[in-house]
Amino acid sequence: MVSSTPPSPRRPFFVRWWYHPVQRRRAIIATVLALLYGSGLAYGSWTRVCAGDRCPSILRIDQGHRPQVQTSKVYAADGRLISEYGVQRRTVVKLSDIPLHVRQAFLATEDKRFYSHHGIDFIRLPGAMLNGFRGFSTITQQLARNVFSDKISRERSPSRKLREARVALELERNFPKDTILELYLNQIDLGPNVAGVESAAQVFFGKSVRDLNVAEAATLAAQPKAPGTYNPRTHPDNAVRRRNVVLNLMRDQGFLTPEDAEFWKAYPLVLTTRRTSYGDVAPYFVEWLRTSFLEPRFGRDLYEKGLRIYTTLDLDMQVAAEQALQSQLDEIESGVYSNGKFEGTSYRQYIEQGRTTPDDQGPFAQYLQGSLLALDAKTGNILAMVGGRDFSDSKWNRVTQSRRPPGSTFKPFVYSAAIRAGHPVTEMLDDSPLPPVIQLDSSLWQPKDYDDTTLGMIPMRQSLYLSRNLSTIKLGMSLGEQTVIGEARRYGITTPLPPYPSIHIGAREAIPMELIAAYTSFANNGTRVEPIGIQRIEDRQGNILYQSTVKREQVLDPEHNWLMLDMMRDVMRCQPGSGLHRCGTAAGALGGLRIPMAGKTGTTDDYTDAWFVGFTPEIVTGIWVGYDYQKRIMNNAGGGRIVAPAWTKFMRDVYQRRPSPGDWARPDDLVTREVDWSNGFLATPFCPLEVRRWEWFYPGTEPSQVCQVHSPFGVGVTP
Repeated sequence: MVSSTPPSPRRPFFVRWWYHPVQRRRAIIATVLALLYGSGLAYGSWTRVCAGDRCPSILRIDQGHRPQVQTSKVYAADGRLISEYGVQRRTVVKLSDIPLHVRQAFLATEDKRFYSHHGIDFIRLPGAMLNGFRGFSTITQQLARNVFSDKISRERSPSRKLREARVALELERNFPKDTILELYLNQIDLGPNVAGVESAAQVFFGKSVRDLNVAEAATLAAQPKAPGTYNPRTHPDNAVRRRNVVLNLMRDQGFLTPEDAEFWKAYPLVLTTRRTSYGDVAPYFVEWLRTSFLEPRFGRDLYEKGLRIYTTLDLDMQVAAEQALQSQLDEIESGVYSNGKFEGTSYRQYIEQGRTTPDDQGPFAQYLQGSLLALDAKTGNILAMVGGRDFSDSKWNRVTQSRRPPGSTFKPFVYSAAIRAGHPVTEMLDDSPLPPVIQLDSSLWQPKDYDDTTLGMIPMRQSLYLSRNLSTIKLGMSLGEQTVIGEARRYGITTPLPPYPSIHIGAREAIPMELIAAYTSFANNGTRVEPIGIQRIEDRQGNILYQSTVKREQVLDPEHNWLMLDMMRDVMRCQPGSGLHRCGTAAGALGGLRIPMAGKTGTTDDYTDAWFVGFTPEIVTGIWVGYDYQKRIMNNAGGGRIVAPAWTKFMRDVYQRRPSPGDWARPDDLVTREVDWSNGFLATPFCPLEVRRWEWFYPGTEPSQVCQVHSPFGVGVTP
């Protein structure tokens, strides 16, 4: 008999497993053990994270128990304030003097439950765990990290977060909420060398925080997320967008009505032009002084004793340098030099896609970078230093810390060795292919020029101003690698230079500051000067603690140096006559600039580094463009094409505010002869006009034979 009752549905496996008593008991035991193990691990981490004095004592934050300290002030050459060094690099204001809307802007943006939690906002914990703990820090935790940066690192790690939390809870137990908020608003990082709302209000708006309106308050509150990205002076569009997000948050928290929020979102961004405090200018220079000279010499006194540091920086030049470099990098990324397409990720795209935060950034950036250093040719005073594109994003100083292949900017050392050895500028060099060369690392090396052409026999002068590789390598090989290395050492290059032929075209790394300083020799009658960043340092009573002295070294005598100088001037100009090879590699980038000038372009293999070092009788300026990680910039990214225009922009700005310098004086001892440029012999009336040129020679190196190639009958004799 068949039953009419349908069979009961089979229970799912996990239900059957749960109702099995043995399985259920095992699951409960395993869960309890896991919870106990996790709790023990968490408790152990919590109790051990501050062992060994790894967490700071909050007594340090109680200013009533500390001696009076004064920040050390850093001044430009003209006496304007650049920055301050100190335990408290800020102007402290009481919470009662900070307007309510300023406080509300930071609360809405950084910690909307500040007055209800006890240092840790556990409501945000689940979302923060899914997001790698990004954006989890409360205002109290941020205060713990920023004030105690010597004990709590800024690297993202579980132990750092635990230390922040421990110190935050201790702060909350010992200080009222208003005190914590006051401390936070007085020390929060709001830009390069700008700490606290009062300093930021002065730097960006030229007024006290007491006088900020709602839009300006929101602009400041926008910056802790990424001070470099939302800096209103360098990135105004980003700052306005982020400011409006802050205004929306204030509206959502009930601090603003919808009508008021819309009103302030339409308010224009108006920054002060009265920049007596340049907190956002020259951050790489300020940091370089601190780490390389001031802190090793003065230690903690630098931050507490109120020193007065008078630097060599020219603020007007510094601003011009930053603008010229940034403008040129923007043009490169816009596609002006690459048919409208840039191969890499632009800086703007990098920002829009969500840049790295200060917690997880490394020293190197992923976007196109650049650096600039300007020196006084006579004294070595550093007039301007731009170590990178965005100090808040990457503090790596590409002027002083990087080591990059200098490319053809190294070639003047080869030609200087030749001039020193008595080679005349008209000596004919062989610009023809080299046989394969085996280097010290046993690799096969067969160099060529960027345009994959050869020019045959050319004068040494032309070889330099056209930056020919093959003829330069052959010249260097004839002199000897050790001779060229010794010449580079005379000019102050200290990086390793292994003795094989590729060094002659700048294949080995150099420190940009050393390379640029070497060119002061050419600008200064053969005398090299070392870079100087500080004029003097005084204590708070005005007593001089340090006074700089100019360090000079005669590298080349004035006569030989003038021959080098004159060849390097040809890099910036075109020779009389016609033809494809009559203009120097930087001549097309000068845009009508009319001052005494000389220089050298540089480009490395596969266009990974582009250089230009140019100089006048007064100023030597070197500029580098490339990626921190060696990567191709783009096709045909030569130094004369993509870097020299930035030098021109900088020089034009500088010499709009100062008279053009007098030209270099030619030494009287040099002799002149008319030479046939096609063969290096003395010219005759029968030599064509287009190859006849008056040249200067060191006495005894001038040619003595007349040209035998050109005759009155038009029949030449091959020399």
